[in-house]
Amino acid sequence: MTSVAHSSADVPHPGSLDLNLLVTLDALLEEGSVTGAAERLRLSAPAVSRTLGRIRAVLGDAVLVRAGRNLVPTPYALELRPRVRVLVEQARAVLAPQPAADPAELTRRFTLQANEMILTAFAAQLIGTVSRQAPGVVLRFLPEASEETPALRDGRLDLEIGVLARPEPEILVEPLGGTRLVGVVRPGHPVLEAVGQGKRALARAFAAADHIGVSRKGRVHGPVDERLAELGLRRRVVATLPSYTAALFLCRETDLVCLTPVGAAEHCPAALGLCTFEVPVPLPPLDIGMAWHPRDDADPAHRWLRDRVREVWRSAPDPAGRP
Repeated sequence: MTSVAHSSADVPHPGSLDLNLLVTLDALLEEGSVTGAAERLRLSAPAVSRTLGRIRAVLGDAVLVRAGRNLVPTPYALELRPRVRVLVEQARAVLAPQPAADPAELTRRFTLQANEMILTAFAAQLIGTVSRQAPGVVLRFLPEASEETPALRDGRLDLEIGVLARPEPEILVEPLGGTRLVGVVRPGHPVLEAVGQGKRALARAFAAADHIGVSRKGRVHGPVDERLAELGLRRRVVATLPSYTAALFLCRETDLVCLTPVGAAEHCPAALGLCTFEVPVPLPPLDIGMAWHPRDDADPAHRWLRDRVREVWRSAPDPAGRP
């Protein structure tokens, strides 16, 4: 009979227990031989034999003993076999990749952040797509905050869509596309008389008009002012608002000029009876992206939502102004 006498020093401390011993023990009990277990595990027979020695030390039992040319399990090994099988199957299930989300079975609330111009051009189609595919999913939209906050890091936000400025270093960002700005004015505005007279004439009329800025932080100076300065021109911003929608309503009642993303300009200004025109100076594009925290990267439901955002964005005629 195989001796299983071991000193206490031979038995691994529970904190250092190698759970791979369970996998080897399962194979040994299923195959009934070191050679068969080695083939099943794609290991060498000596390696499995050494692991069997460690298993014997841990259990204080021979586990498999020689009976002629074969090995037979001890009574304790027979008792352990179904328990070991269940543990190994559970461990494999835990370590297996998560299955893809079934949208029809999802019950989840996602919190997204975006400015209202992106939502105007984009949210309706996204909400419709999500509602059809996943009726148990609720989309909760929040406005852009006036101050940069670690909402993604803190878990208060699932997805941010927009112009992403200086996210935390661990935040994952995927570009969606670019947007450009167009001018918006009321019908009959003097600046419209310069449209068609050349960029220089339009630039002068554009600079001569009073402007309203849209900024979460109340900024009155931007790239458009730098481009106008290169032409020796300067505009006057008489007010700033945190909302494009409020700015467009103000344009409807005044002679103020507002700049808005071109994709959104196909919705709100038209509904308000406003006119749009191309900005007469070259402006850098605004890059739109979506951002999320790494904790959600492999989550099947979150991955499904990102796929829908990507799909809707690319299928929209001109979401938020792709040139």
